[in-house]
Amino acid sequence: MKLAVVGGGSTYTPELIDGFARLRDTLPVTELVLIDPATDRLELIGGLARRILARQGHPGRVTTTADLDAGVDGADAVLLQLRIGGQAARLQDETWPLECGCVGQETTGAGGLAKALRTVPVVLDIAERVRRANPNAWIIDFTNPVGIVTRALLRAGHKAVGLCNVAIGLQRKFAALLDLAPGDIHLDHVGLNHLTWELGVRRGGPDGEDLLPGLLAAHGEAVAADLRLPRAVLDRLGVVPSYYLRYFYAHDEVVRELGTKPSRAAEVAAMERELLALYGDPALDEKPALLAKRGGAFYSEAAVDLAASLLGDGGPALQVVNTYNNGTLPFLPDDAVVEVQARVDASGPRPLPAPRLDPLYAGLVSHVSAYEDLALDAALRGGRERVFKALLAHPLVGQYDLAEGLTDRLLAHNKEHLPWA
Repeated sequence: MKLAVVGGGSTYTPELIDGFARLRDTLPVTELVLIDPATDRLELIGGLARRILARQGHPGRVTTTADLDAGVDGADAVLLQLRIGGQAARLQDETWPLECGCVGQETTGAGGLAKALRTVPVVLDIAERVRRANPNAWIIDFTNPVGIVTRALLRAGHKAVGLCNVAIGLQRKFAALLDLAPGDIHLDHVGLNHLTWELGVRRGGPDGEDLLPGLLAAHGEAVAADLRLPRAVLDRLGVVPSYYLRYFYAHDEVVRELGTKPSRAAEVAAMERELLALYGDPALDEKPALLAKRGGAFYSEAAVDLAASLLGDGGPALQVVNTYNNGTLPFLPDDAVVEVQARVDASGPRPLPAPRLDPLYAGLVSHVSAYEDLALDAALRGGRERVFKALLAHPLVGQYDLAEGLTDRLLAHNKEHLPWA
């Protein structure tokens, strides 16, 4: 089994390699190709990847290349984890929206739109080259904004599934609080990527006992602290929102906070420099503890589970993925991309019937899904007016003067990545 990782020079990659090594019985990878134009980083990470596999007795081989076409040739699955413009572009995404009093964040709001505009054309080019090399290969997208990127891939007819680590992170958190094995926890996880709510926390499976009321009663303070929301908000909602909902539920508070501390991009850039120095140590043969602070917790396990379901010959497995709605949320178009529980096998994901989403949440989901449609149109066809309309449609913008100012800034900061700008 051959897997290719586009963006293999990411500092995330050792987390992924560790998962492949530990879960080799789940996903018997024989060849792993790391693909990245940053050859200096790629060699550091490729060397560490080989040492991690060797330490854990994994027989697979790791190769590295800057040649995308050669790297994906013969791959059974291709994982996308790229960042167009690197941390420098992320720093801009987190900075210029604040000038207009809007949240600066790499996947939400105006910064998220900027990232989508830079990313979608590149991802679609990669996917076309994967299709030419191997039309049967699955594309697993971990590249943000996952919902918009997955929508682009699916609309272009690619065999693609979007993946995020929010759900598996919450599953592990709840399992620890309830003193249960993670596999005994099933989430009623409903919404869009980075806009989801846990409507139920069930024991054993989708029809199991709902443990959410007891979880909130006994551990509400701990859950609220992780989300950085008041405990009273969780008690009033009776559900657990994704931590990304704080950008909506406490937008002005977040903007004030962001104006008083270093950006997350600056923190990550400093962390990456330290990680790369560690990766260059020939004695290092395991992922360093510092990597846990980089983000992407449990990404490797989610990726291994998804690839195993798509490529294995076993029965279908349940997993939270991003895929076509196809009636799952009846108030959205079928070709909207939702993040929900699905049965996944070699034919792809099939969403489970989702619990009814209260209007309090369904309204926001509809609003953001409409924005994502406009964002994808802007990413595919370009043009200042399409960017303006996408921003005007976003619930964190929604005013024409803000949309105008944000459009000017977005285009000014992204000219090198947007030929039409």
